[in-house]
Amino acid sequence: MATIDYLVVGAGLTGSTIARRLADAGRDVLVLDRRSHGGGNVHDTTTPSGLRIHTYGPHYFRCSSPRIWDFVRRFAAFRAFSPQIQCRIGDRFEPWPINRDHLGQFPDWKPPTSSVPPIHFEDACLRKMPRPLYERYILGYTRRQWGAAPDSLEASLARRIRINEPHQATLTPQHRHQGLPEQGYAAFMQAMLAGIDLRLHTDFQTSRHHYRIRKKLIFTGPIDEFFGFEHGPLQYRGQRRVHHTLPDTTFAQPCVQVNHPGAGEHHPIRTIEWKHLLPPDEQTAVTESVITGEYPFSPTQPDQFEYPFPSAENRRLYRKYRDRATSTPGLMICGRLGEYRYLDMDQAIGRALRLADLLLKEPGTSSSGPPP
Repeated sequence: MATIDYLVVGAGLTGSTIARRLADAGRDVLVLDRRSHGGGNVHDTTTPSGLRIHTYGPHYFRCSSPRIWDFVRRFAAFRAFSPQIQCRIGDRFEPWPINRDHLGQFPDWKPPTSSVPPIHFEDACLRKMPRPLYERYILGYTRRQWGAAPDSLEASLARRIRINEPHQATLTPQHRHQGLPEQGYAAFMQAMLAGIDLRLHTDFQTSRHHYRIRKKLIFTGPIDEFFGFEHGPLQYRGQRRVHHTLPDTTFAQPCVQVNHPGAGEHHPIRTIEWKHLLPPDEQTAVTESVITGEYPFSPTQPDQFEYPFPSAENRRLYRKYRDRATSTPGLMICGRLGEYRYLDMDQAIGRALRLADLLLKEPGTSSSGPPP
């Protein structure tokens, strides 16, 4: 049996950030992960031709927080990159997010005013844009992504849909810092975990009796899995990814990511062309291109869970697990799957830094080591 002060289960962004802060403060910490690599879904590989492919879908780092920006640059130099995304509408490529020029096509439309909060996702979207735009860009994509009718999804999901100004052509122009780690995400996460005891190929669910934890168990996996699905399983969505190598191809699509809101069930919901992530001077040196198509599905294996399912029923079930977790001494459950909410990379890091601050302030602890 291993005895440890802090056991972190899951080496994704949340777990790795907390582990890094604890280790920097001189704490005794061990990290476990069932996969063969650290970093969770923040991972990539490189093809022989030099294309860097993100293993679990495209990750575009952005933030506005000085603390988060300083933290990530401890582990990598970042190259500026602001992704441009388009939607394939019939035979045309159109920008995403839409901008106020699109709204101007409907001069008689006015945003609905109501003191009553939107009741579901579709209602929330129709308070942002006219129905024709919603049906063109969002309706089909949402049905495919979640495998459910948009009026069965929580209104909060619509917070991720923004309307750009006419001069804004990137996905998240509101963020001050945007970029990609120059040596890739795998190297970035490896640097974050450097010097920390990390045990891969280790499933905590089947080996938890091997560890004696003196202070805190920090679990970043699915909260329902931690409790043996005793209240029933929460719903999740994932993506199957199919890679196509295109020899002697400069570019096959106009930007790194193309969404396909009108595509049928047997076509990808979005396609990613990785060559667009290379610096311009490196793009010409690579003669092939690789396109990845993503196909949404409902996974049954916890290792495939990617997106918490945004419905009222799942929210009620999650609260049962959350109440169980908060009443369990010595346990902290956190992260996208642990807190059952979508978190961008900067949100996951910021949340993890705040949780680590709380851990370091708990009675009986004292801070040492370099500052964060």
